[in-house]
Amino acid sequence: MTAAAIFIWAVVAVLAVFVWRRAGTAGLTGAGRDALGTGRMLAFRLPFALLAASFLVQVVPVAALSHVIGPASGLLGIVLAGLIGGLLPGGPMTSFPIAIVFLQGGAGIPQMVALIAGWSVFALHRMLAYEAPIMGWRFVGLRLASCAVLPVLAGLIAEAILLAFGLGDLQLL
Repeated sequence: MTAAAIFIWAVVAVLAVFVWRRAGTAGLTGAGRDALGTGRMLAFRLPFALLAASFLVQVVPVAALSHVIGPASGLLGIVLAGLIGGLLPGGPMTSFPIAIVFLQGGAGIPQMVALIAGWSVFALHRMLAYEAPIMGWRFVGLRLASCAVLPVLAGLIAEAILLAFGLGDLQLL
């Protein structure tokens, strides 16, 4: 078991104690029912998302794209990855498998940090479907202007951390 899994289980145990003290076994049962429902949804969707990402490898020239956002692409690669992240469709079920495909294709870790940050901050699909119609284009423009640098900063900070701790050759997958 990894350290991350141990940490998550410890947090779950602490939260379970809090729920039990506040709502008793009914609270634990309700939480378990909610978790089971979410688990069923993920069990159905995740294999399809991973399969779609694998198909994407066959369609998109990942190797060529990974040169553009590879470890040696530097600041330009980080900026491009952040912009590409903003164009990724859908939620985490599609975006994270796509990021995995890019990593396996040779993309750099700081660039993938920028890609996920760009997906989080820009999310063109969400902006067009929800944000602009509800909040208006002035708000969208203000938010984009104030947040535009965040994916780049995230990628640069990730690169600085990797260099500071001598983790330049870190393999995540």
